[in-house]
Amino acid sequence: MNRTSPISGELLRLKEEIHGYAIDYGLDFYEVIFEMCDYDTINILASLGGFPNRYPHWKFGMQYDQMYKGYAYGMQKIYEMVVNTRPCYAYLLKSNNFVDQKIVMAHVYGHADFFKNNAWFASTNRNMMDLMANHGTKIRRYMESYGVDKVESFIDKVLSLENLLDVDALFLDPRKKEDDEDDDEHNDDSDVRSKALQSFMRSKIGGKKKKKVVDEDDLSSKKAMIDLADPTKDIMMFLVENAPLEEWQADVLGALREEAYYYLPQRMTKIMNEGWASYWHSTIMTKHALKATEIIDFADHHSGVMAMSRKRLNPYKLGIELFRDIEYRWNTGKFGQDYQACDDMVEKEKWNKDLGLGKSKIFEIRKTHNDITFIDEFLTPEFCERQQIFTYKYNPSTRRNEIDSKEFEDIKAKLLSQLTNFGTPSIKVKSKNFGNRGEILLHHTHYGVDLDLAYAAETMKNIYALWGRPVNIITKMEDKEVTFIFNGKEFGQLNPA
Repeated sequence: MNRTSPISGELLRLKEEIHGYAIDYGLDFYEVIFEMCDYDTINILASLGGFPNRYPHWKFGMQYDQMYKGYAYGMQKIYEMVVNTRPCYAYLLKSNNFVDQKIVMAHVYGHADFFKNNAWFASTNRNMMDLMANHGTKIRRYMESYGVDKVESFIDKVLSLENLLDVDALFLDPRKKEDDEDDDEHNDDSDVRSKALQSFMRSKIGGKKKKKVVDEDDLSSKKAMIDLADPTKDIMMFLVENAPLEEWQADVLGALREEAYYYLPQRMTKIMNEGWASYWHSTIMTKHALKATEIIDFADHHSGVMAMSRKRLNPYKLGIELFRDIEYRWNTGKFGQDYQACDDMVEKEKWNKDLGLGKSKIFEIRKTHNDITFIDEFLTPEFCERQQIFTYKYNPSTRRNEIDSKEFEDIKAKLLSQLTNFGTPSIKVKSKNFGNRGEILLHHTHYGVDLDLAYAAETMKNIYALWGRPVNIITKMEDKEVTFIFNGKEFGQLNPA
């Protein structure tokens, strides 16, 4: 897709200026390549997740249509897009005015620093541009060989599982290694197949000798239901290694799994990442890059990005304000045991140890935390009061969302519950031979929110299509443990009382 062009002239000079400010503040990033494009092109790139050569699928067209209509109806506008690769690619919108381009460049350098230095991105494949293109080429070939409808239908089923991921896989290889003899025999540096496909082939070679059978007389015991020594959240890899898939299906499933894990750190750090980038575009603009004639435009556009919705928290706003609050607290010493123990409200308000530790503290935080630990450790009652953060609930009698609680613990608990497992159910595979019938047994970890049975039924239906046998899930409803099953025809409760 040759619809972008390198920046030149005044924008190239501006890039060097903003780059210098970012370096002076201690930001550390891979080379950033800025490209110019029109709004139609940036919609295409955004719908493809930033990668122009991805595999063909109807969902990308749907996402493009939504973005195009959102812009046409004046409901949304994309000012920039930045991709976590090495070098880091950033796309600028031609229609942006000069002030916007300044803001965007400073914002991009904040993102680039976060991508490189945050621990949750440490295992990111920085060559993802080429890998996405390889996946696209591979899937197009499969479509030519097996038919577009067949491959696309398979992709539909796999995509319903892309949120069932294991965070630990970002740091550890979740796949079980074969014994040393098998590794020596079957692993070869010359094997150019994907790691997932190699794992699939090894599982087929060693599958027979590893199969477990449970004694029929022991079916009533819990051990009879759970034959996985280490239950896994990595359901996509579990299916690659254990489901009766064709080789091309395992290859596609492995490719989509790689892409899902590439985007996982971004889902885990949305508040921090956007807050960090916003902090630096605000700092660089207000202290260095902004001219007197540009103040009104900057204030207008910055406030638009920071505006809070009545329905949900704005990650840009929450992130930047929390970073600023941490910087202020560590500069003044408003943290630690002495400060917490002080019960004189006047003294506490005037508290200032003049420590000057704010900058080093926020750099430390951006390196080690994700959204959950960020909120859990640094959200304070004073911060919630200043930012007017409350919990809301819908009142059917007034048909309005109304304040439910102003209590800090309630606010924090609700925020953390929304962020836990990035807002999706936490599901583990506990058995691949449930009831000694070759069925899958899943377990839903209940964090106070009941499983959405409509979504569960559709997801289990898709797992069934890959596994070929019934799929069961254990969850809690009304504080009671219940099991649901999809048997290939219908979804329902297993042995209801």
